[in-house]
Amino acid sequence: MTFEFDEQQRMLIDVVEKFVARELMPLERAVLAREAAGESAELTPEEDQPLLDQCKDLGLWALDAPEEIGGMNLPSTVMLAIQERLKHTITPFIFPPDSPNLHMLLAVATEEQKARYMVPYAQGEMKSGIAISEPGAGADPAQMTTRAIREGDEWVINGRKIWVSRVPDADFVILMAVTDPDKGARGGITAFIVDKDTPGFIIERRIPMLAGASTYELVMDDLRLPHSQVLGAIGEGFAPMQKRLTVRRLEIGAACVGIASRALEMMCVHTQQRETFGEKLSDRQAIQWWIADAATRIHATRLMVMDAAQKQDRGEDVRTEASMIKVFGTEMASEVVDQAMQSFGAMGMTREMPFALMAQRLRLMRIYEGPSEVHRMVIARRTLRQHR
Repeated sequence: MTFEFDEQQRMLIDVVEKFVARELMPLERAVLAREAAGESAELTPEEDQPLLDQCKDLGLWALDAPEEIGGMNLPSTVMLAIQERLKHTITPFIFPPDSPNLHMLLAVATEEQKARYMVPYAQGEMKSGIAISEPGAGADPAQMTTRAIREGDEWVINGRKIWVSRVPDADFVILMAVTDPDKGARGGITAFIVDKDTPGFIIERRIPMLAGASTYELVMDDLRLPHSQVLGAIGEGFAPMQKRLTVRRLEIGAACVGIASRALEMMCVHTQQRETFGEKLSDRQAIQWWIADAATRIHATRLMVMDAAQKQDRGEDVRTEASMIKVFGTEMASEVVDQAMQSFGAMGMTREMPFALMAQRLRLMRIYEGPSEVHRMVIARRTLRQHR
């Protein structure tokens, strides 16, 4: 099992590394200051737009979109290597578009929907969100109750969604709703595309989250959509939604490698400079074991991510691997960041350092896209099934 990039791919990854070092790292101080003041830890429009302009100039755009719509059609292995490097910094930035929703559109959108939504989305001209969880159906989306009823050539949707990201900035939201309560997740859930400002689509409230992030609660109050807004086949929204979740879970694994690598790097530099009781911290066995364990587990997580990426590029089902990666990666990175904080002493507890923001983001990762407990349950079920 080898993970090799060709020359062009290596050059692209090198461009990403330089972009992170030169453009994103210098913005960390401003991001940390805003988060410490209780504000959003996102980039401001004045910070974001110059970065987007540079991305277009550098060709860092539509990286995994099909070539026929101006994309580079990069494989998962390269995309996840890029994700790892982007998460080496706490400055929140992605190269448009956000991959998971793109892949859901690629899988099931009609030609009309691709032209109206996917192409401008891939080209960075539109933003999107996805609404899955509900107040009573978070970790188990099969229990969702948001109901879509067909009336002629229209669908009338009523219900609530929660923990939805990026809603105010989204030009459209992919909305999951029940179309056949008797079938549930086995043929009874349908995906819809909802344009912003559609009557009956209500942003009920903003919910402040850890790490200066925000999610939103939505209300669908007699939301009417034409049948042309159905994404995929009626009743078959669960499978493409799972495909979308798998893409995100692999991204989380790569992000954990990036975050943990940064924390390990900072710990190594600091402990070789800091002396206590006449001895460098790096000479103490406790610190050396932290560093050895961190380096080993980062390496293991990267191998897991690349293995799943290769399988996904071959068209294999990697849902189990994605669950394993999400559990192992988030717990690995959380411990590495915690030990890096500890090695810095009181300075590691300040909001002037990136560790607190890293730790909070990792804490969120252990919940969204499925909590660790649910993933462990899924892994166990599938493993037991293999050994009946």
